[in-house]
Amino acid sequence: MNRTNLRRLAEERVIDAKILLDGGQWAGSYYLAGYAVECGLKSCVLALIERTGIIFIQRKFLEDCWTHDIETLVKTAGLKDERTSDIVANPGRALSWGQAKDWTVDARYDQKTEAQARKLYEAVINPLIGVLPWIKMHW
Repeated sequence: MNRTNLRRLAEERVIDAKILLDGGQWAGSYYLAGYAVECGLKSCVLALIERTGIIFIQRKFLEDCWTHDIETLVKTAGLKDERTSDIVANPGRALSWGQAKDWTVDARYDQKTEAQARKLYEAVINPLIGVLPWIKMHW
């Protein structure tokens, strides 16, 4: 999987999440919205690798790449400080990150309400405070 594929996958999963949301499939929508964030962040991780060659500097780095945890991926992509600065300047985005960080890969087994699905979807796609528009600036 390369950066281009991960970016495409992130964008496609957001479209899929919207289709499921509109179709009343809350659990699927919730899962795919969060998965879009994971794919976007993994594209950012690959961007960091290309820029720095970090996999040859930090042996443990590769282990952190295999996670599905949003917070770990932010850190692994080298974006934690930039995200902190951004949410200070844009407090609304802090709420969006709060929603996104609660997503886990195990959400695929959970039942979600309409409110939960809509809240995560909006946190991911909102053009002003959404997580994915911010990720796109770094991928």
